[in-house]
Amino acid sequence: MKNQTENAALALTVIEPSKGWIPVDLKEIWKYRELLYFLTKREIQVRYKQTVLGGLWAIIQPFFTMVVFTLFFGRLAKIPSDGIPYPIFVYAGLLPWTYFANALSSSGNSLVGSANLISKVYFPRIIIPGSASLAGLLDFFVAMLVLLAMMIYYKFIPGVGILLFPFLVGLTFLCAVGVGLWLSALNVQYRDIRYVIPFLIQLWMFVSPVIYPLSMVPKKYQWALALNPMSGVINAFRASMLGHVPIDWFLLGISTGIIVMIFISGMYYFRRMEKTFADVV
Repeated sequence: MKNQTENAALALTVIEPSKGWIPVDLKEIWKYRELLYFLTKREIQVRYKQTVLGGLWAIIQPFFTMVVFTLFFGRLAKIPSDGIPYPIFVYAGLLPWTYFANALSSSGNSLVGSANLISKVYFPRIIIPGSASLAGLLDFFVAMLVLLAMMIYYKFIPGVGILLFPFLVGLTFLCAVGVGLWLSALNVQYRDIRYVIPFLIQLWMFVSPVIYPLSMVPKKYQWALALNPMSGVINAFRASMLGHVPIDWFLLGISTGIIVMIFISGMYYFRRMEKTFADVV
């Protein structure tokens, strides 16, 4: 009996929240990399489970949104498109935006949706919203095929700006994860957030240059649009792929700085609230 008690005491592992200014233990995340892969894979499988069209929804959503926007904003409202055909103009903006919006929606609700897992097993909780954002990248690259086809049809040849493509995808991912960390942590404490997320995404799209070019805004006020981090990213993504206008490095620099701040603050707040998730969720 005494030996059993001693063995139980030796097997006891105490898990405590990390201390200090470093919000994330990268070694711990690397240790649980297989779990990150599993959750990302599960997110992809669940998304298209028992669907008729399956992965085609990754193309259908941005494509038909482009068709509707072209009819209403391009044909009827006559919104300018920097001198290029409106369909490819709006699709090049919808591509990063659709990924960002879907990743934000998935990551914002990810903790509440994984309540059973969080309350039973220990692992870095940041993996859950991170895997939700990672899963959306597959849809993004599938939908890229339509943009490439449109570039061939409209005879657009990208220049050296195409080299910025991986950086812009990384920025979009960081922005989605950063905002997702804030929303997912807040969603555990305040369930009203799940109703706020769709409303936030709708408003955010209309203050981003998805359906209109930044040239519609007077030059002296364009810096204010860059305070929306997705403005500089979408504008630079469109310019790097189509090469119709030079990349605005000033606006991209502002957006990059804001995205970094959102990501770091999101990690810090998430880690600060992480110790209460299992009790509240």
